[in-house]
Amino acid sequence: MEHGAHVGHAEDDARPRRRLTAWRVATPIVVVLAGGLMAVSAANSEGTDLRPGRYTDLASLVETEADQYAVLETRVHQLEDDVSQLSSRVENREIRHYRRQAERLEDPAGLTPRTGPGLTITLSDAPEDKINASTENLNLLVVHQQDIQAVVNALWNGGASAVTVQGQRIITTTGIKCEGNAVQLQGVPYGQPYVIQAVGDPARLQAAIDASEYLDIYRQQAADPAIGIGWAEQEEAEVTAPAYAGLLDLSYAQPLR
Repeated sequence: MEHGAHVGHAEDDARPRRRLTAWRVATPIVVVLAGGLMAVSAANSEGTDLRPGRYTDLASLVETEADQYAVLETRVHQLEDDVSQLSSRVENREIRHYRRQAERLEDPAGLTPRTGPGLTITLSDAPEDKINASTENLNLLVVHQQDIQAVVNALWNGGASAVTVQGQRIITTTGIKCEGNAVQLQGVPYGQPYVIQAVGDPARLQAAIDASEYLDIYRQQAADPAIGIGWAEQEEAEVTAPAYAGLLDLSYAQPLR
């Protein structure tokens, strides 16, 4: 019995030492793994917030997303410039032919700036106090993507050679869609008011605006004191539309097979 008791005490004395030894080994490993995860997170975020859901202020969220897009867009343009420089060094008759063909298509595709007389249309939500006190359908008091699209389409119908929304050049593949209380253009969210400009004959542009049944209803609502959604138009002696600066690659769905 004494021998057995002696063995039991020896085991009890050994257990704390084994646990202590295990912690001494495990603690540095945990620290190294945590450091590794932090490094991976920092690399993946590239300085951006990995938890955007914590934003409650819409204006701050819009500004942050726009800044992030601007950083990525700058990087894309740098890579495109590198590709162009490398391509220009290739001496091949067929490549030179396609390069000249692409250069001729740059202007109609919206890849060169345009300047000339034109028209400015500004759309804005009804004043906030009116929105809060109104008994009207709230959808009538705010600007929607279809309102912006209607103005852009009318300007194209009026012979505009270039159109911009919030200073961004609009081309045939540009998407305009609502994102909460903001409108997203080519991946960048914008808050109201929405400034739409067109380069073209102001008289023809105005006639196209006047001929739009959709915009006629919108302008009636803008003149209605109970709604008061924002509409302003201004003939311009000179409008400058920058070249399209967004991505040119197309993303499209494919049917399942």
